[in-house]
Amino acid sequence: MPLSDWPAGERPRERLYSRGAAALSDTELLAVVFGRGIAGSNAVELARECLQVFGSLRALLNCETETLMQQRGMGPARVAALLAAVEIVRRSLSQKIDRGDPMLKPQDTQDFLQAQLRDRPHEVFCCLLLDNRHRIICFQELFRGTIDGASVHSREVVKLALSTNAAAVIFAHNHPSGVAEPSQADERITRKLQKALALVDIRVLDHFVVGDGKTVSFAERGLL
Repeated sequence: MPLSDWPAGERPRERLYSRGAAALSDTELLAVVFGRGIAGSNAVELARECLQVFGSLRALLNCETETLMQQRGMGPARVAALLAAVEIVRRSLSQKIDRGDPMLKPQDTQDFLQAQLRDRPHEVFCCLLLDNRHRIICFQELFRGTIDGASVHSREVVKLALSTNAAAVIFAHNHPSGVAEPSQADERITRKLQKALALVDIRVLDHFVVGDGKTVSFAERGLL
């Protein structure tokens, strides 16, 4: 049945206006993003089918573009709308990190890093660069791939820190497995970077490992 034939109070868009977005189910929110359905399926039915195929809203939003395009009814326009929605959220969270702001509270920092790194399909090594008053200079993605001694280059990290006139840094990387426990390789890399930066009087304040809903701090673990 077309959504236009539904009672007004049951249509996702009207429910969003009357009750707020938080009141909608995942299926209804996805239907609003889709806007309309396809032949034989309205937007709600199409959204429900997508969630059944992918298992969850999070899994759907983190699929590769090619995989999304193979799903029934997911043409370029709908895939583009989904990708844009994900990027809007990521950018809004990124705006918590502005040049000249004081360093975030520990929980804010962890929330920011979760939003940036949790769902990446590969390991990403990043750095928050801070001035001598621990105000934020920038957030920079440094390396991708397996984070080990071969892929994380001290020289590049030192070069970036010096070029931005940083006085301190906070490192972060994700574990795509979802397990946030630091590995021995993580500890070795952190010590290597800490020694390299100490030679130019730049402090490593922390290193966060981001997993699925959990972030582990090296500083809190006494690993720095």
